[in-house]
Amino acid sequence: MALPLRSLSRGFASAAQGGHGGAGAGTWRLLTFVLALPGVALCSLNCWLHAGHGGRPEFVPYHHLRIRTKPFSWGDGNHTLFHNPHVNPLPTGYERP
Repeated sequence: MALPLRSLSRGFASAAQGGHGGAGAGTWRLLTFVLALPGVALCSLNCWLHAGHGGRPEFVPYHHLRIRTKPFSWGDGNHTLFHNPHVNPLPTGYERP
């Protein structure tokens, strides 16, 4: 059983004798410039083109959401710590701007 393992280890050792990186570095450089950078550019363009926000969704007072059993220990007790009045509704609905 030692003979096949020895032949495999010799094959790995001979593959590692190339220069720093060998042919693999050129492949990764090509993939970076041909795939990664254009992919990042296309994703950035997509985000920029679809950056416009629609209106906020209509408030539906579901009874199982926004349950307040005790007030928060900051502010008036009804707003969460990171409350955003445009996005986060209170139990009674959105705040008027």
